[in-house]
Amino acid sequence: MEPNVSTPSQIMHVAIVGAGIGGLTCTIACRRRNENLKVTVFERSAEVLPLGAGIHIPPNAGRVLAHLGLLEKVMKEGAGYQLDHFNLRRYENGHILAAKPVRERVTREYGAEWIATHRGDYQGVLLSEAKQLGAEIVTGAEVIDVEQSQSSRQVVALKDGRRFEADVVIGADGLWSSLREIVLGHPFSPTETGDLAYRGIFPRDKLLSLGNENINRIVEKLDIDVWLGPGKHAVFYPLRNKTEYNLILIVADDLAKGVKMAPSSLEEMVAYFNGWDPILDKWTKGPIALLGDATHPTLPYQGQGAAMAVEDGAVLGLLLAQSLEKGLPADPVEKRDYLAALLRLYQDLRKRRTETNVAGAVDTQHYYHLPDGEEQRQRDAELAVLAGDGWLGKCSFNWGDAEYQRSLLGFDVIADSKEKFEEWWVASQKAGANHGGF
Repeated sequence: MEPNVSTPSQIMHVAIVGAGIGGLTCTIACRRRNENLKVTVFERSAEVLPLGAGIHIPPNAGRVLAHLGLLEKVMKEGAGYQLDHFNLRRYENGHILAAKPVRERVTREYGAEWIATHRGDYQGVLLSEAKQLGAEIVTGAEVIDVEQSQSSRQVVALKDGRRFEADVVIGADGLWSSLREIVLGHPFSPTETGDLAYRGIFPRDKLLSLGNENINRIVEKLDIDVWLGPGKHAVFYPLRNKTEYNLILIVADDLAKGVKMAPSSLEEMVAYFNGWDPILDKWTKGPIALLGDATHPTLPYQGQGAAMAVEDGAVLGLLLAQSLEKGLPADPVEKRDYLAALLRLYQDLRKRRTETNVAGAVDTQHYYHLPDGEEQRQRDAELAVLAGDGWLGKCSFNWGDAEYQRSLLGFDVIADSKEKFEEWWVASQKAGANHGGF
């Protein structure tokens, strides 16, 4: 028996909770692929502001942006730039342990550039594109529940009393996701990792005014520099065409449990890095899915948090668009069940990769923060010979292991998802024929 499907002209309504990088990427992927995919984005904030600091767009995310026709816009409108080198430095004196070439090597080996930009500029480009493609952005919209209507659609309930129906609901509301708790049916706060970050952006002229030759030299480069040390590390790289510079200092978390942010002082921050390189003094009710930090929050050590959200959003958009093009079940209950099965495919496609990234970030944390001693000396010795092997050899530390980096940065999530969807679609059609429907 052939499954009863709708005509290709049917409209599917997707509700996305959260206008961050992952949610907006999903929005764009939906709208660019199929104009019958109506997308409404619900953002809790009254306005989507260009907040944040520096952010990396590694090759796996850059490949997605290129597929969506956004990479050039991010480079131009978001003042993104390609890195030259990724340097790991000795904490106490800034001695370079390894200088991994990035620009030509990354493009050659992984098929896309490695870009650095400002998170606010990046998000601004995505927001502008989403609006231009006809997505509806609803601000001041705090989602408090998702229910199922009598028509078997999902009902998004807002705190202010407004209610919206949708076929699919996507939770892209970040680390402190309310959708995660709605899906699970109970509170589920993220587990604290033990890390605390000091972040700052510095104008170029302020840095140059210090009159420090070492600072002047590092400011002129298109590199990312990471100082590795006992229990903490520091990261520095340029933004916005080298007019601003991003500094992140990671130390042990001494805040009270549940506290996300607290006032500090320059003296306290500097004290953490006493004795370091002097340059540093100065993740169902129905078709509901989660993406990005709402489902797989990660430590920042591989620069892949936003990249994984971009991959999630692109995969979701691709799966939803391809399903609509194939034709959805006409019966509301069958349609709901079909979409729920499609989102299980999404989960299967993303679970292993995002788990690998989370584990890899934990591993990188370990190697970044080694105390002085035998293991630290072994790490430094391994890093010292990587260039001689053309960055193609093995390394205990995943940062230097060619096979690990290739699997992380060279993976084509779009091609893989297209292939897996077609396999799933054929299987679902056979199941529908055998069982009288989806």
